[in-house]
Amino acid sequence: MKVIFTCGGTAGHVNPALALAGYMRKKDPTVEVLFVGTPEGIERDLVAQAGYDYRGIAVGSLERSVSWEAIRHNCKSAWEMLALRRKTGAILKEFPADLVVGTGGYASYPMVKYAALRGIPTAVHEANMIPGLTTKMLEKHASRIMVGFEECRALYKHPERIAVTGTPVRGDFFDLTHEEAKAALGMGKDEPLVVSFWGSLGASTMNGQMLDFFKKEKEDGYPFYHIHAVGGRGWETMQQEMQKAGLPGSHKLDVRKYIYDMAVVMRAADLVICRAGASTISEITALAVPTIIVPSPYVANNHQEKNARILAQHGGACLIREEESSGEKLYRTARDILGSPTRLASMSRGMAELGILDATERIYNTVMELVK
Repeated sequence: MKVIFTCGGTAGHVNPALALAGYMRKKDPTVEVLFVGTPEGIERDLVAQAGYDYRGIAVGSLERSVSWEAIRHNCKSAWEMLALRRKTGAILKEFPADLVVGTGGYASYPMVKYAALRGIPTAVHEANMIPGLTTKMLEKHASRIMVGFEECRALYKHPERIAVTGTPVRGDFFDLTHEEAKAALGMGKDEPLVVSFWGSLGASTMNGQMLDFFKKEKEDGYPFYHIHAVGGRGWETMQQEMQKAGLPGSHKLDVRKYIYDMAVVMRAADLVICRAGASTISEITALAVPTIIVPSPYVANNHQEKNARILAQHGGACLIREEESSGEKLYRTARDILGSPTRLASMSRGMAELGILDATERIYNTVMELVK
C-alpha cells in the first residue's frame, strides 16, 4: 500500500502524521510512505529526521486583511494555485497513492483536493476545536474528517463524515509513571511540581508575567518546584531580569530556554500553565494533568480560546484570558489549586474525560476502513 501524508506550517500539524506513519509501518512494514509539504517549511526537516521521503510544492497562503500588501500577496498565491493541479498530478503519477491523509496547514489543501477528485480515498485530521480554513475548504472533498472532541461534530456540514479520534501523543510521555518521572527529576513523590511554557518561541508578555510569578514564589519561600521554559525569544532578556531580581533564589525554581526532556517533565507535573495549542491540549488531556490555560489571542479565529473552553467546561482547566492575566493572578491561582487536593483530583478527572490515549489506533482504523 502507498500512502501520502500532507501537512505543514507547524510541528503540531506534522506530528500526528508522523505518529500515524510510524504506526502503519509497525502494522505492515511493506507500506510505502511519502510526505508532501512546502519546499522550505518546518515539516521538511521533521520528516527528514524521521527518515521518510519528501516532496515540496509551493502553496500560496491567503491573507485576510484588505491592505495593498495583502492583495498583492493573494494575487501571487492565486497564480501559484493555477499550477497545483499539474504539480499534484505529477506526484501522483510518480507515487500512485492508495490513500492521502492531510493533517493540517494550507500546504495540505491541494494534495487532498486533487487526490479526492481522482477518486483516491482521503482523510483530514483537524486537531483544533473549530475547523481551520483549510479543513473547511476540504470538507466537501475528504472522505473523512477526524477530530479531537465529540463537541466538534456539530461544527461541520456533514457530521456523518466526522470521526472522533483524538490527536496522537508521543509514546514516550507514558514510559514512566508520575512517581517515576518525579524521581528522575530528583524530586520526592509528594513534592508538587508546576510546569509552565508558552511555546518554542516564547511570548514576551507572558514571560514578563512569569517574572512577577517568580518573585511571588521567592517571597513565599518557594512553596513548590517550578520548571519554566522561556523559549527562543526573550531568553537573554529573561536572564538579565532574573539576575537583577536575585533569581533564582532556590533550586526549586528551574528556568530554562527550552524543556528538552518534555516527556519526563510533563509526566511529573502536578499543574501545567500554558497556551491552548492543539498538540498541548492533546498532551495535557492524555496525561490528565490539571492546567491553567492562557490562550494566545494572536491566532486565527481565536481557536485557542475555543480549545481551552472545552477543557474548562469539563472542569479540567482554569481559563484566564491574556488581557485579564498577571503574574500575581497566575501565582495565586496556582497556589490555590495546589493547596486543595480535592480540587486537583477533580480537575484531573475532568481532563481524563477528554483524553484519548488510543488516538493513533483510532486514526489508523478510520483511514484503513476507507482503503478497504
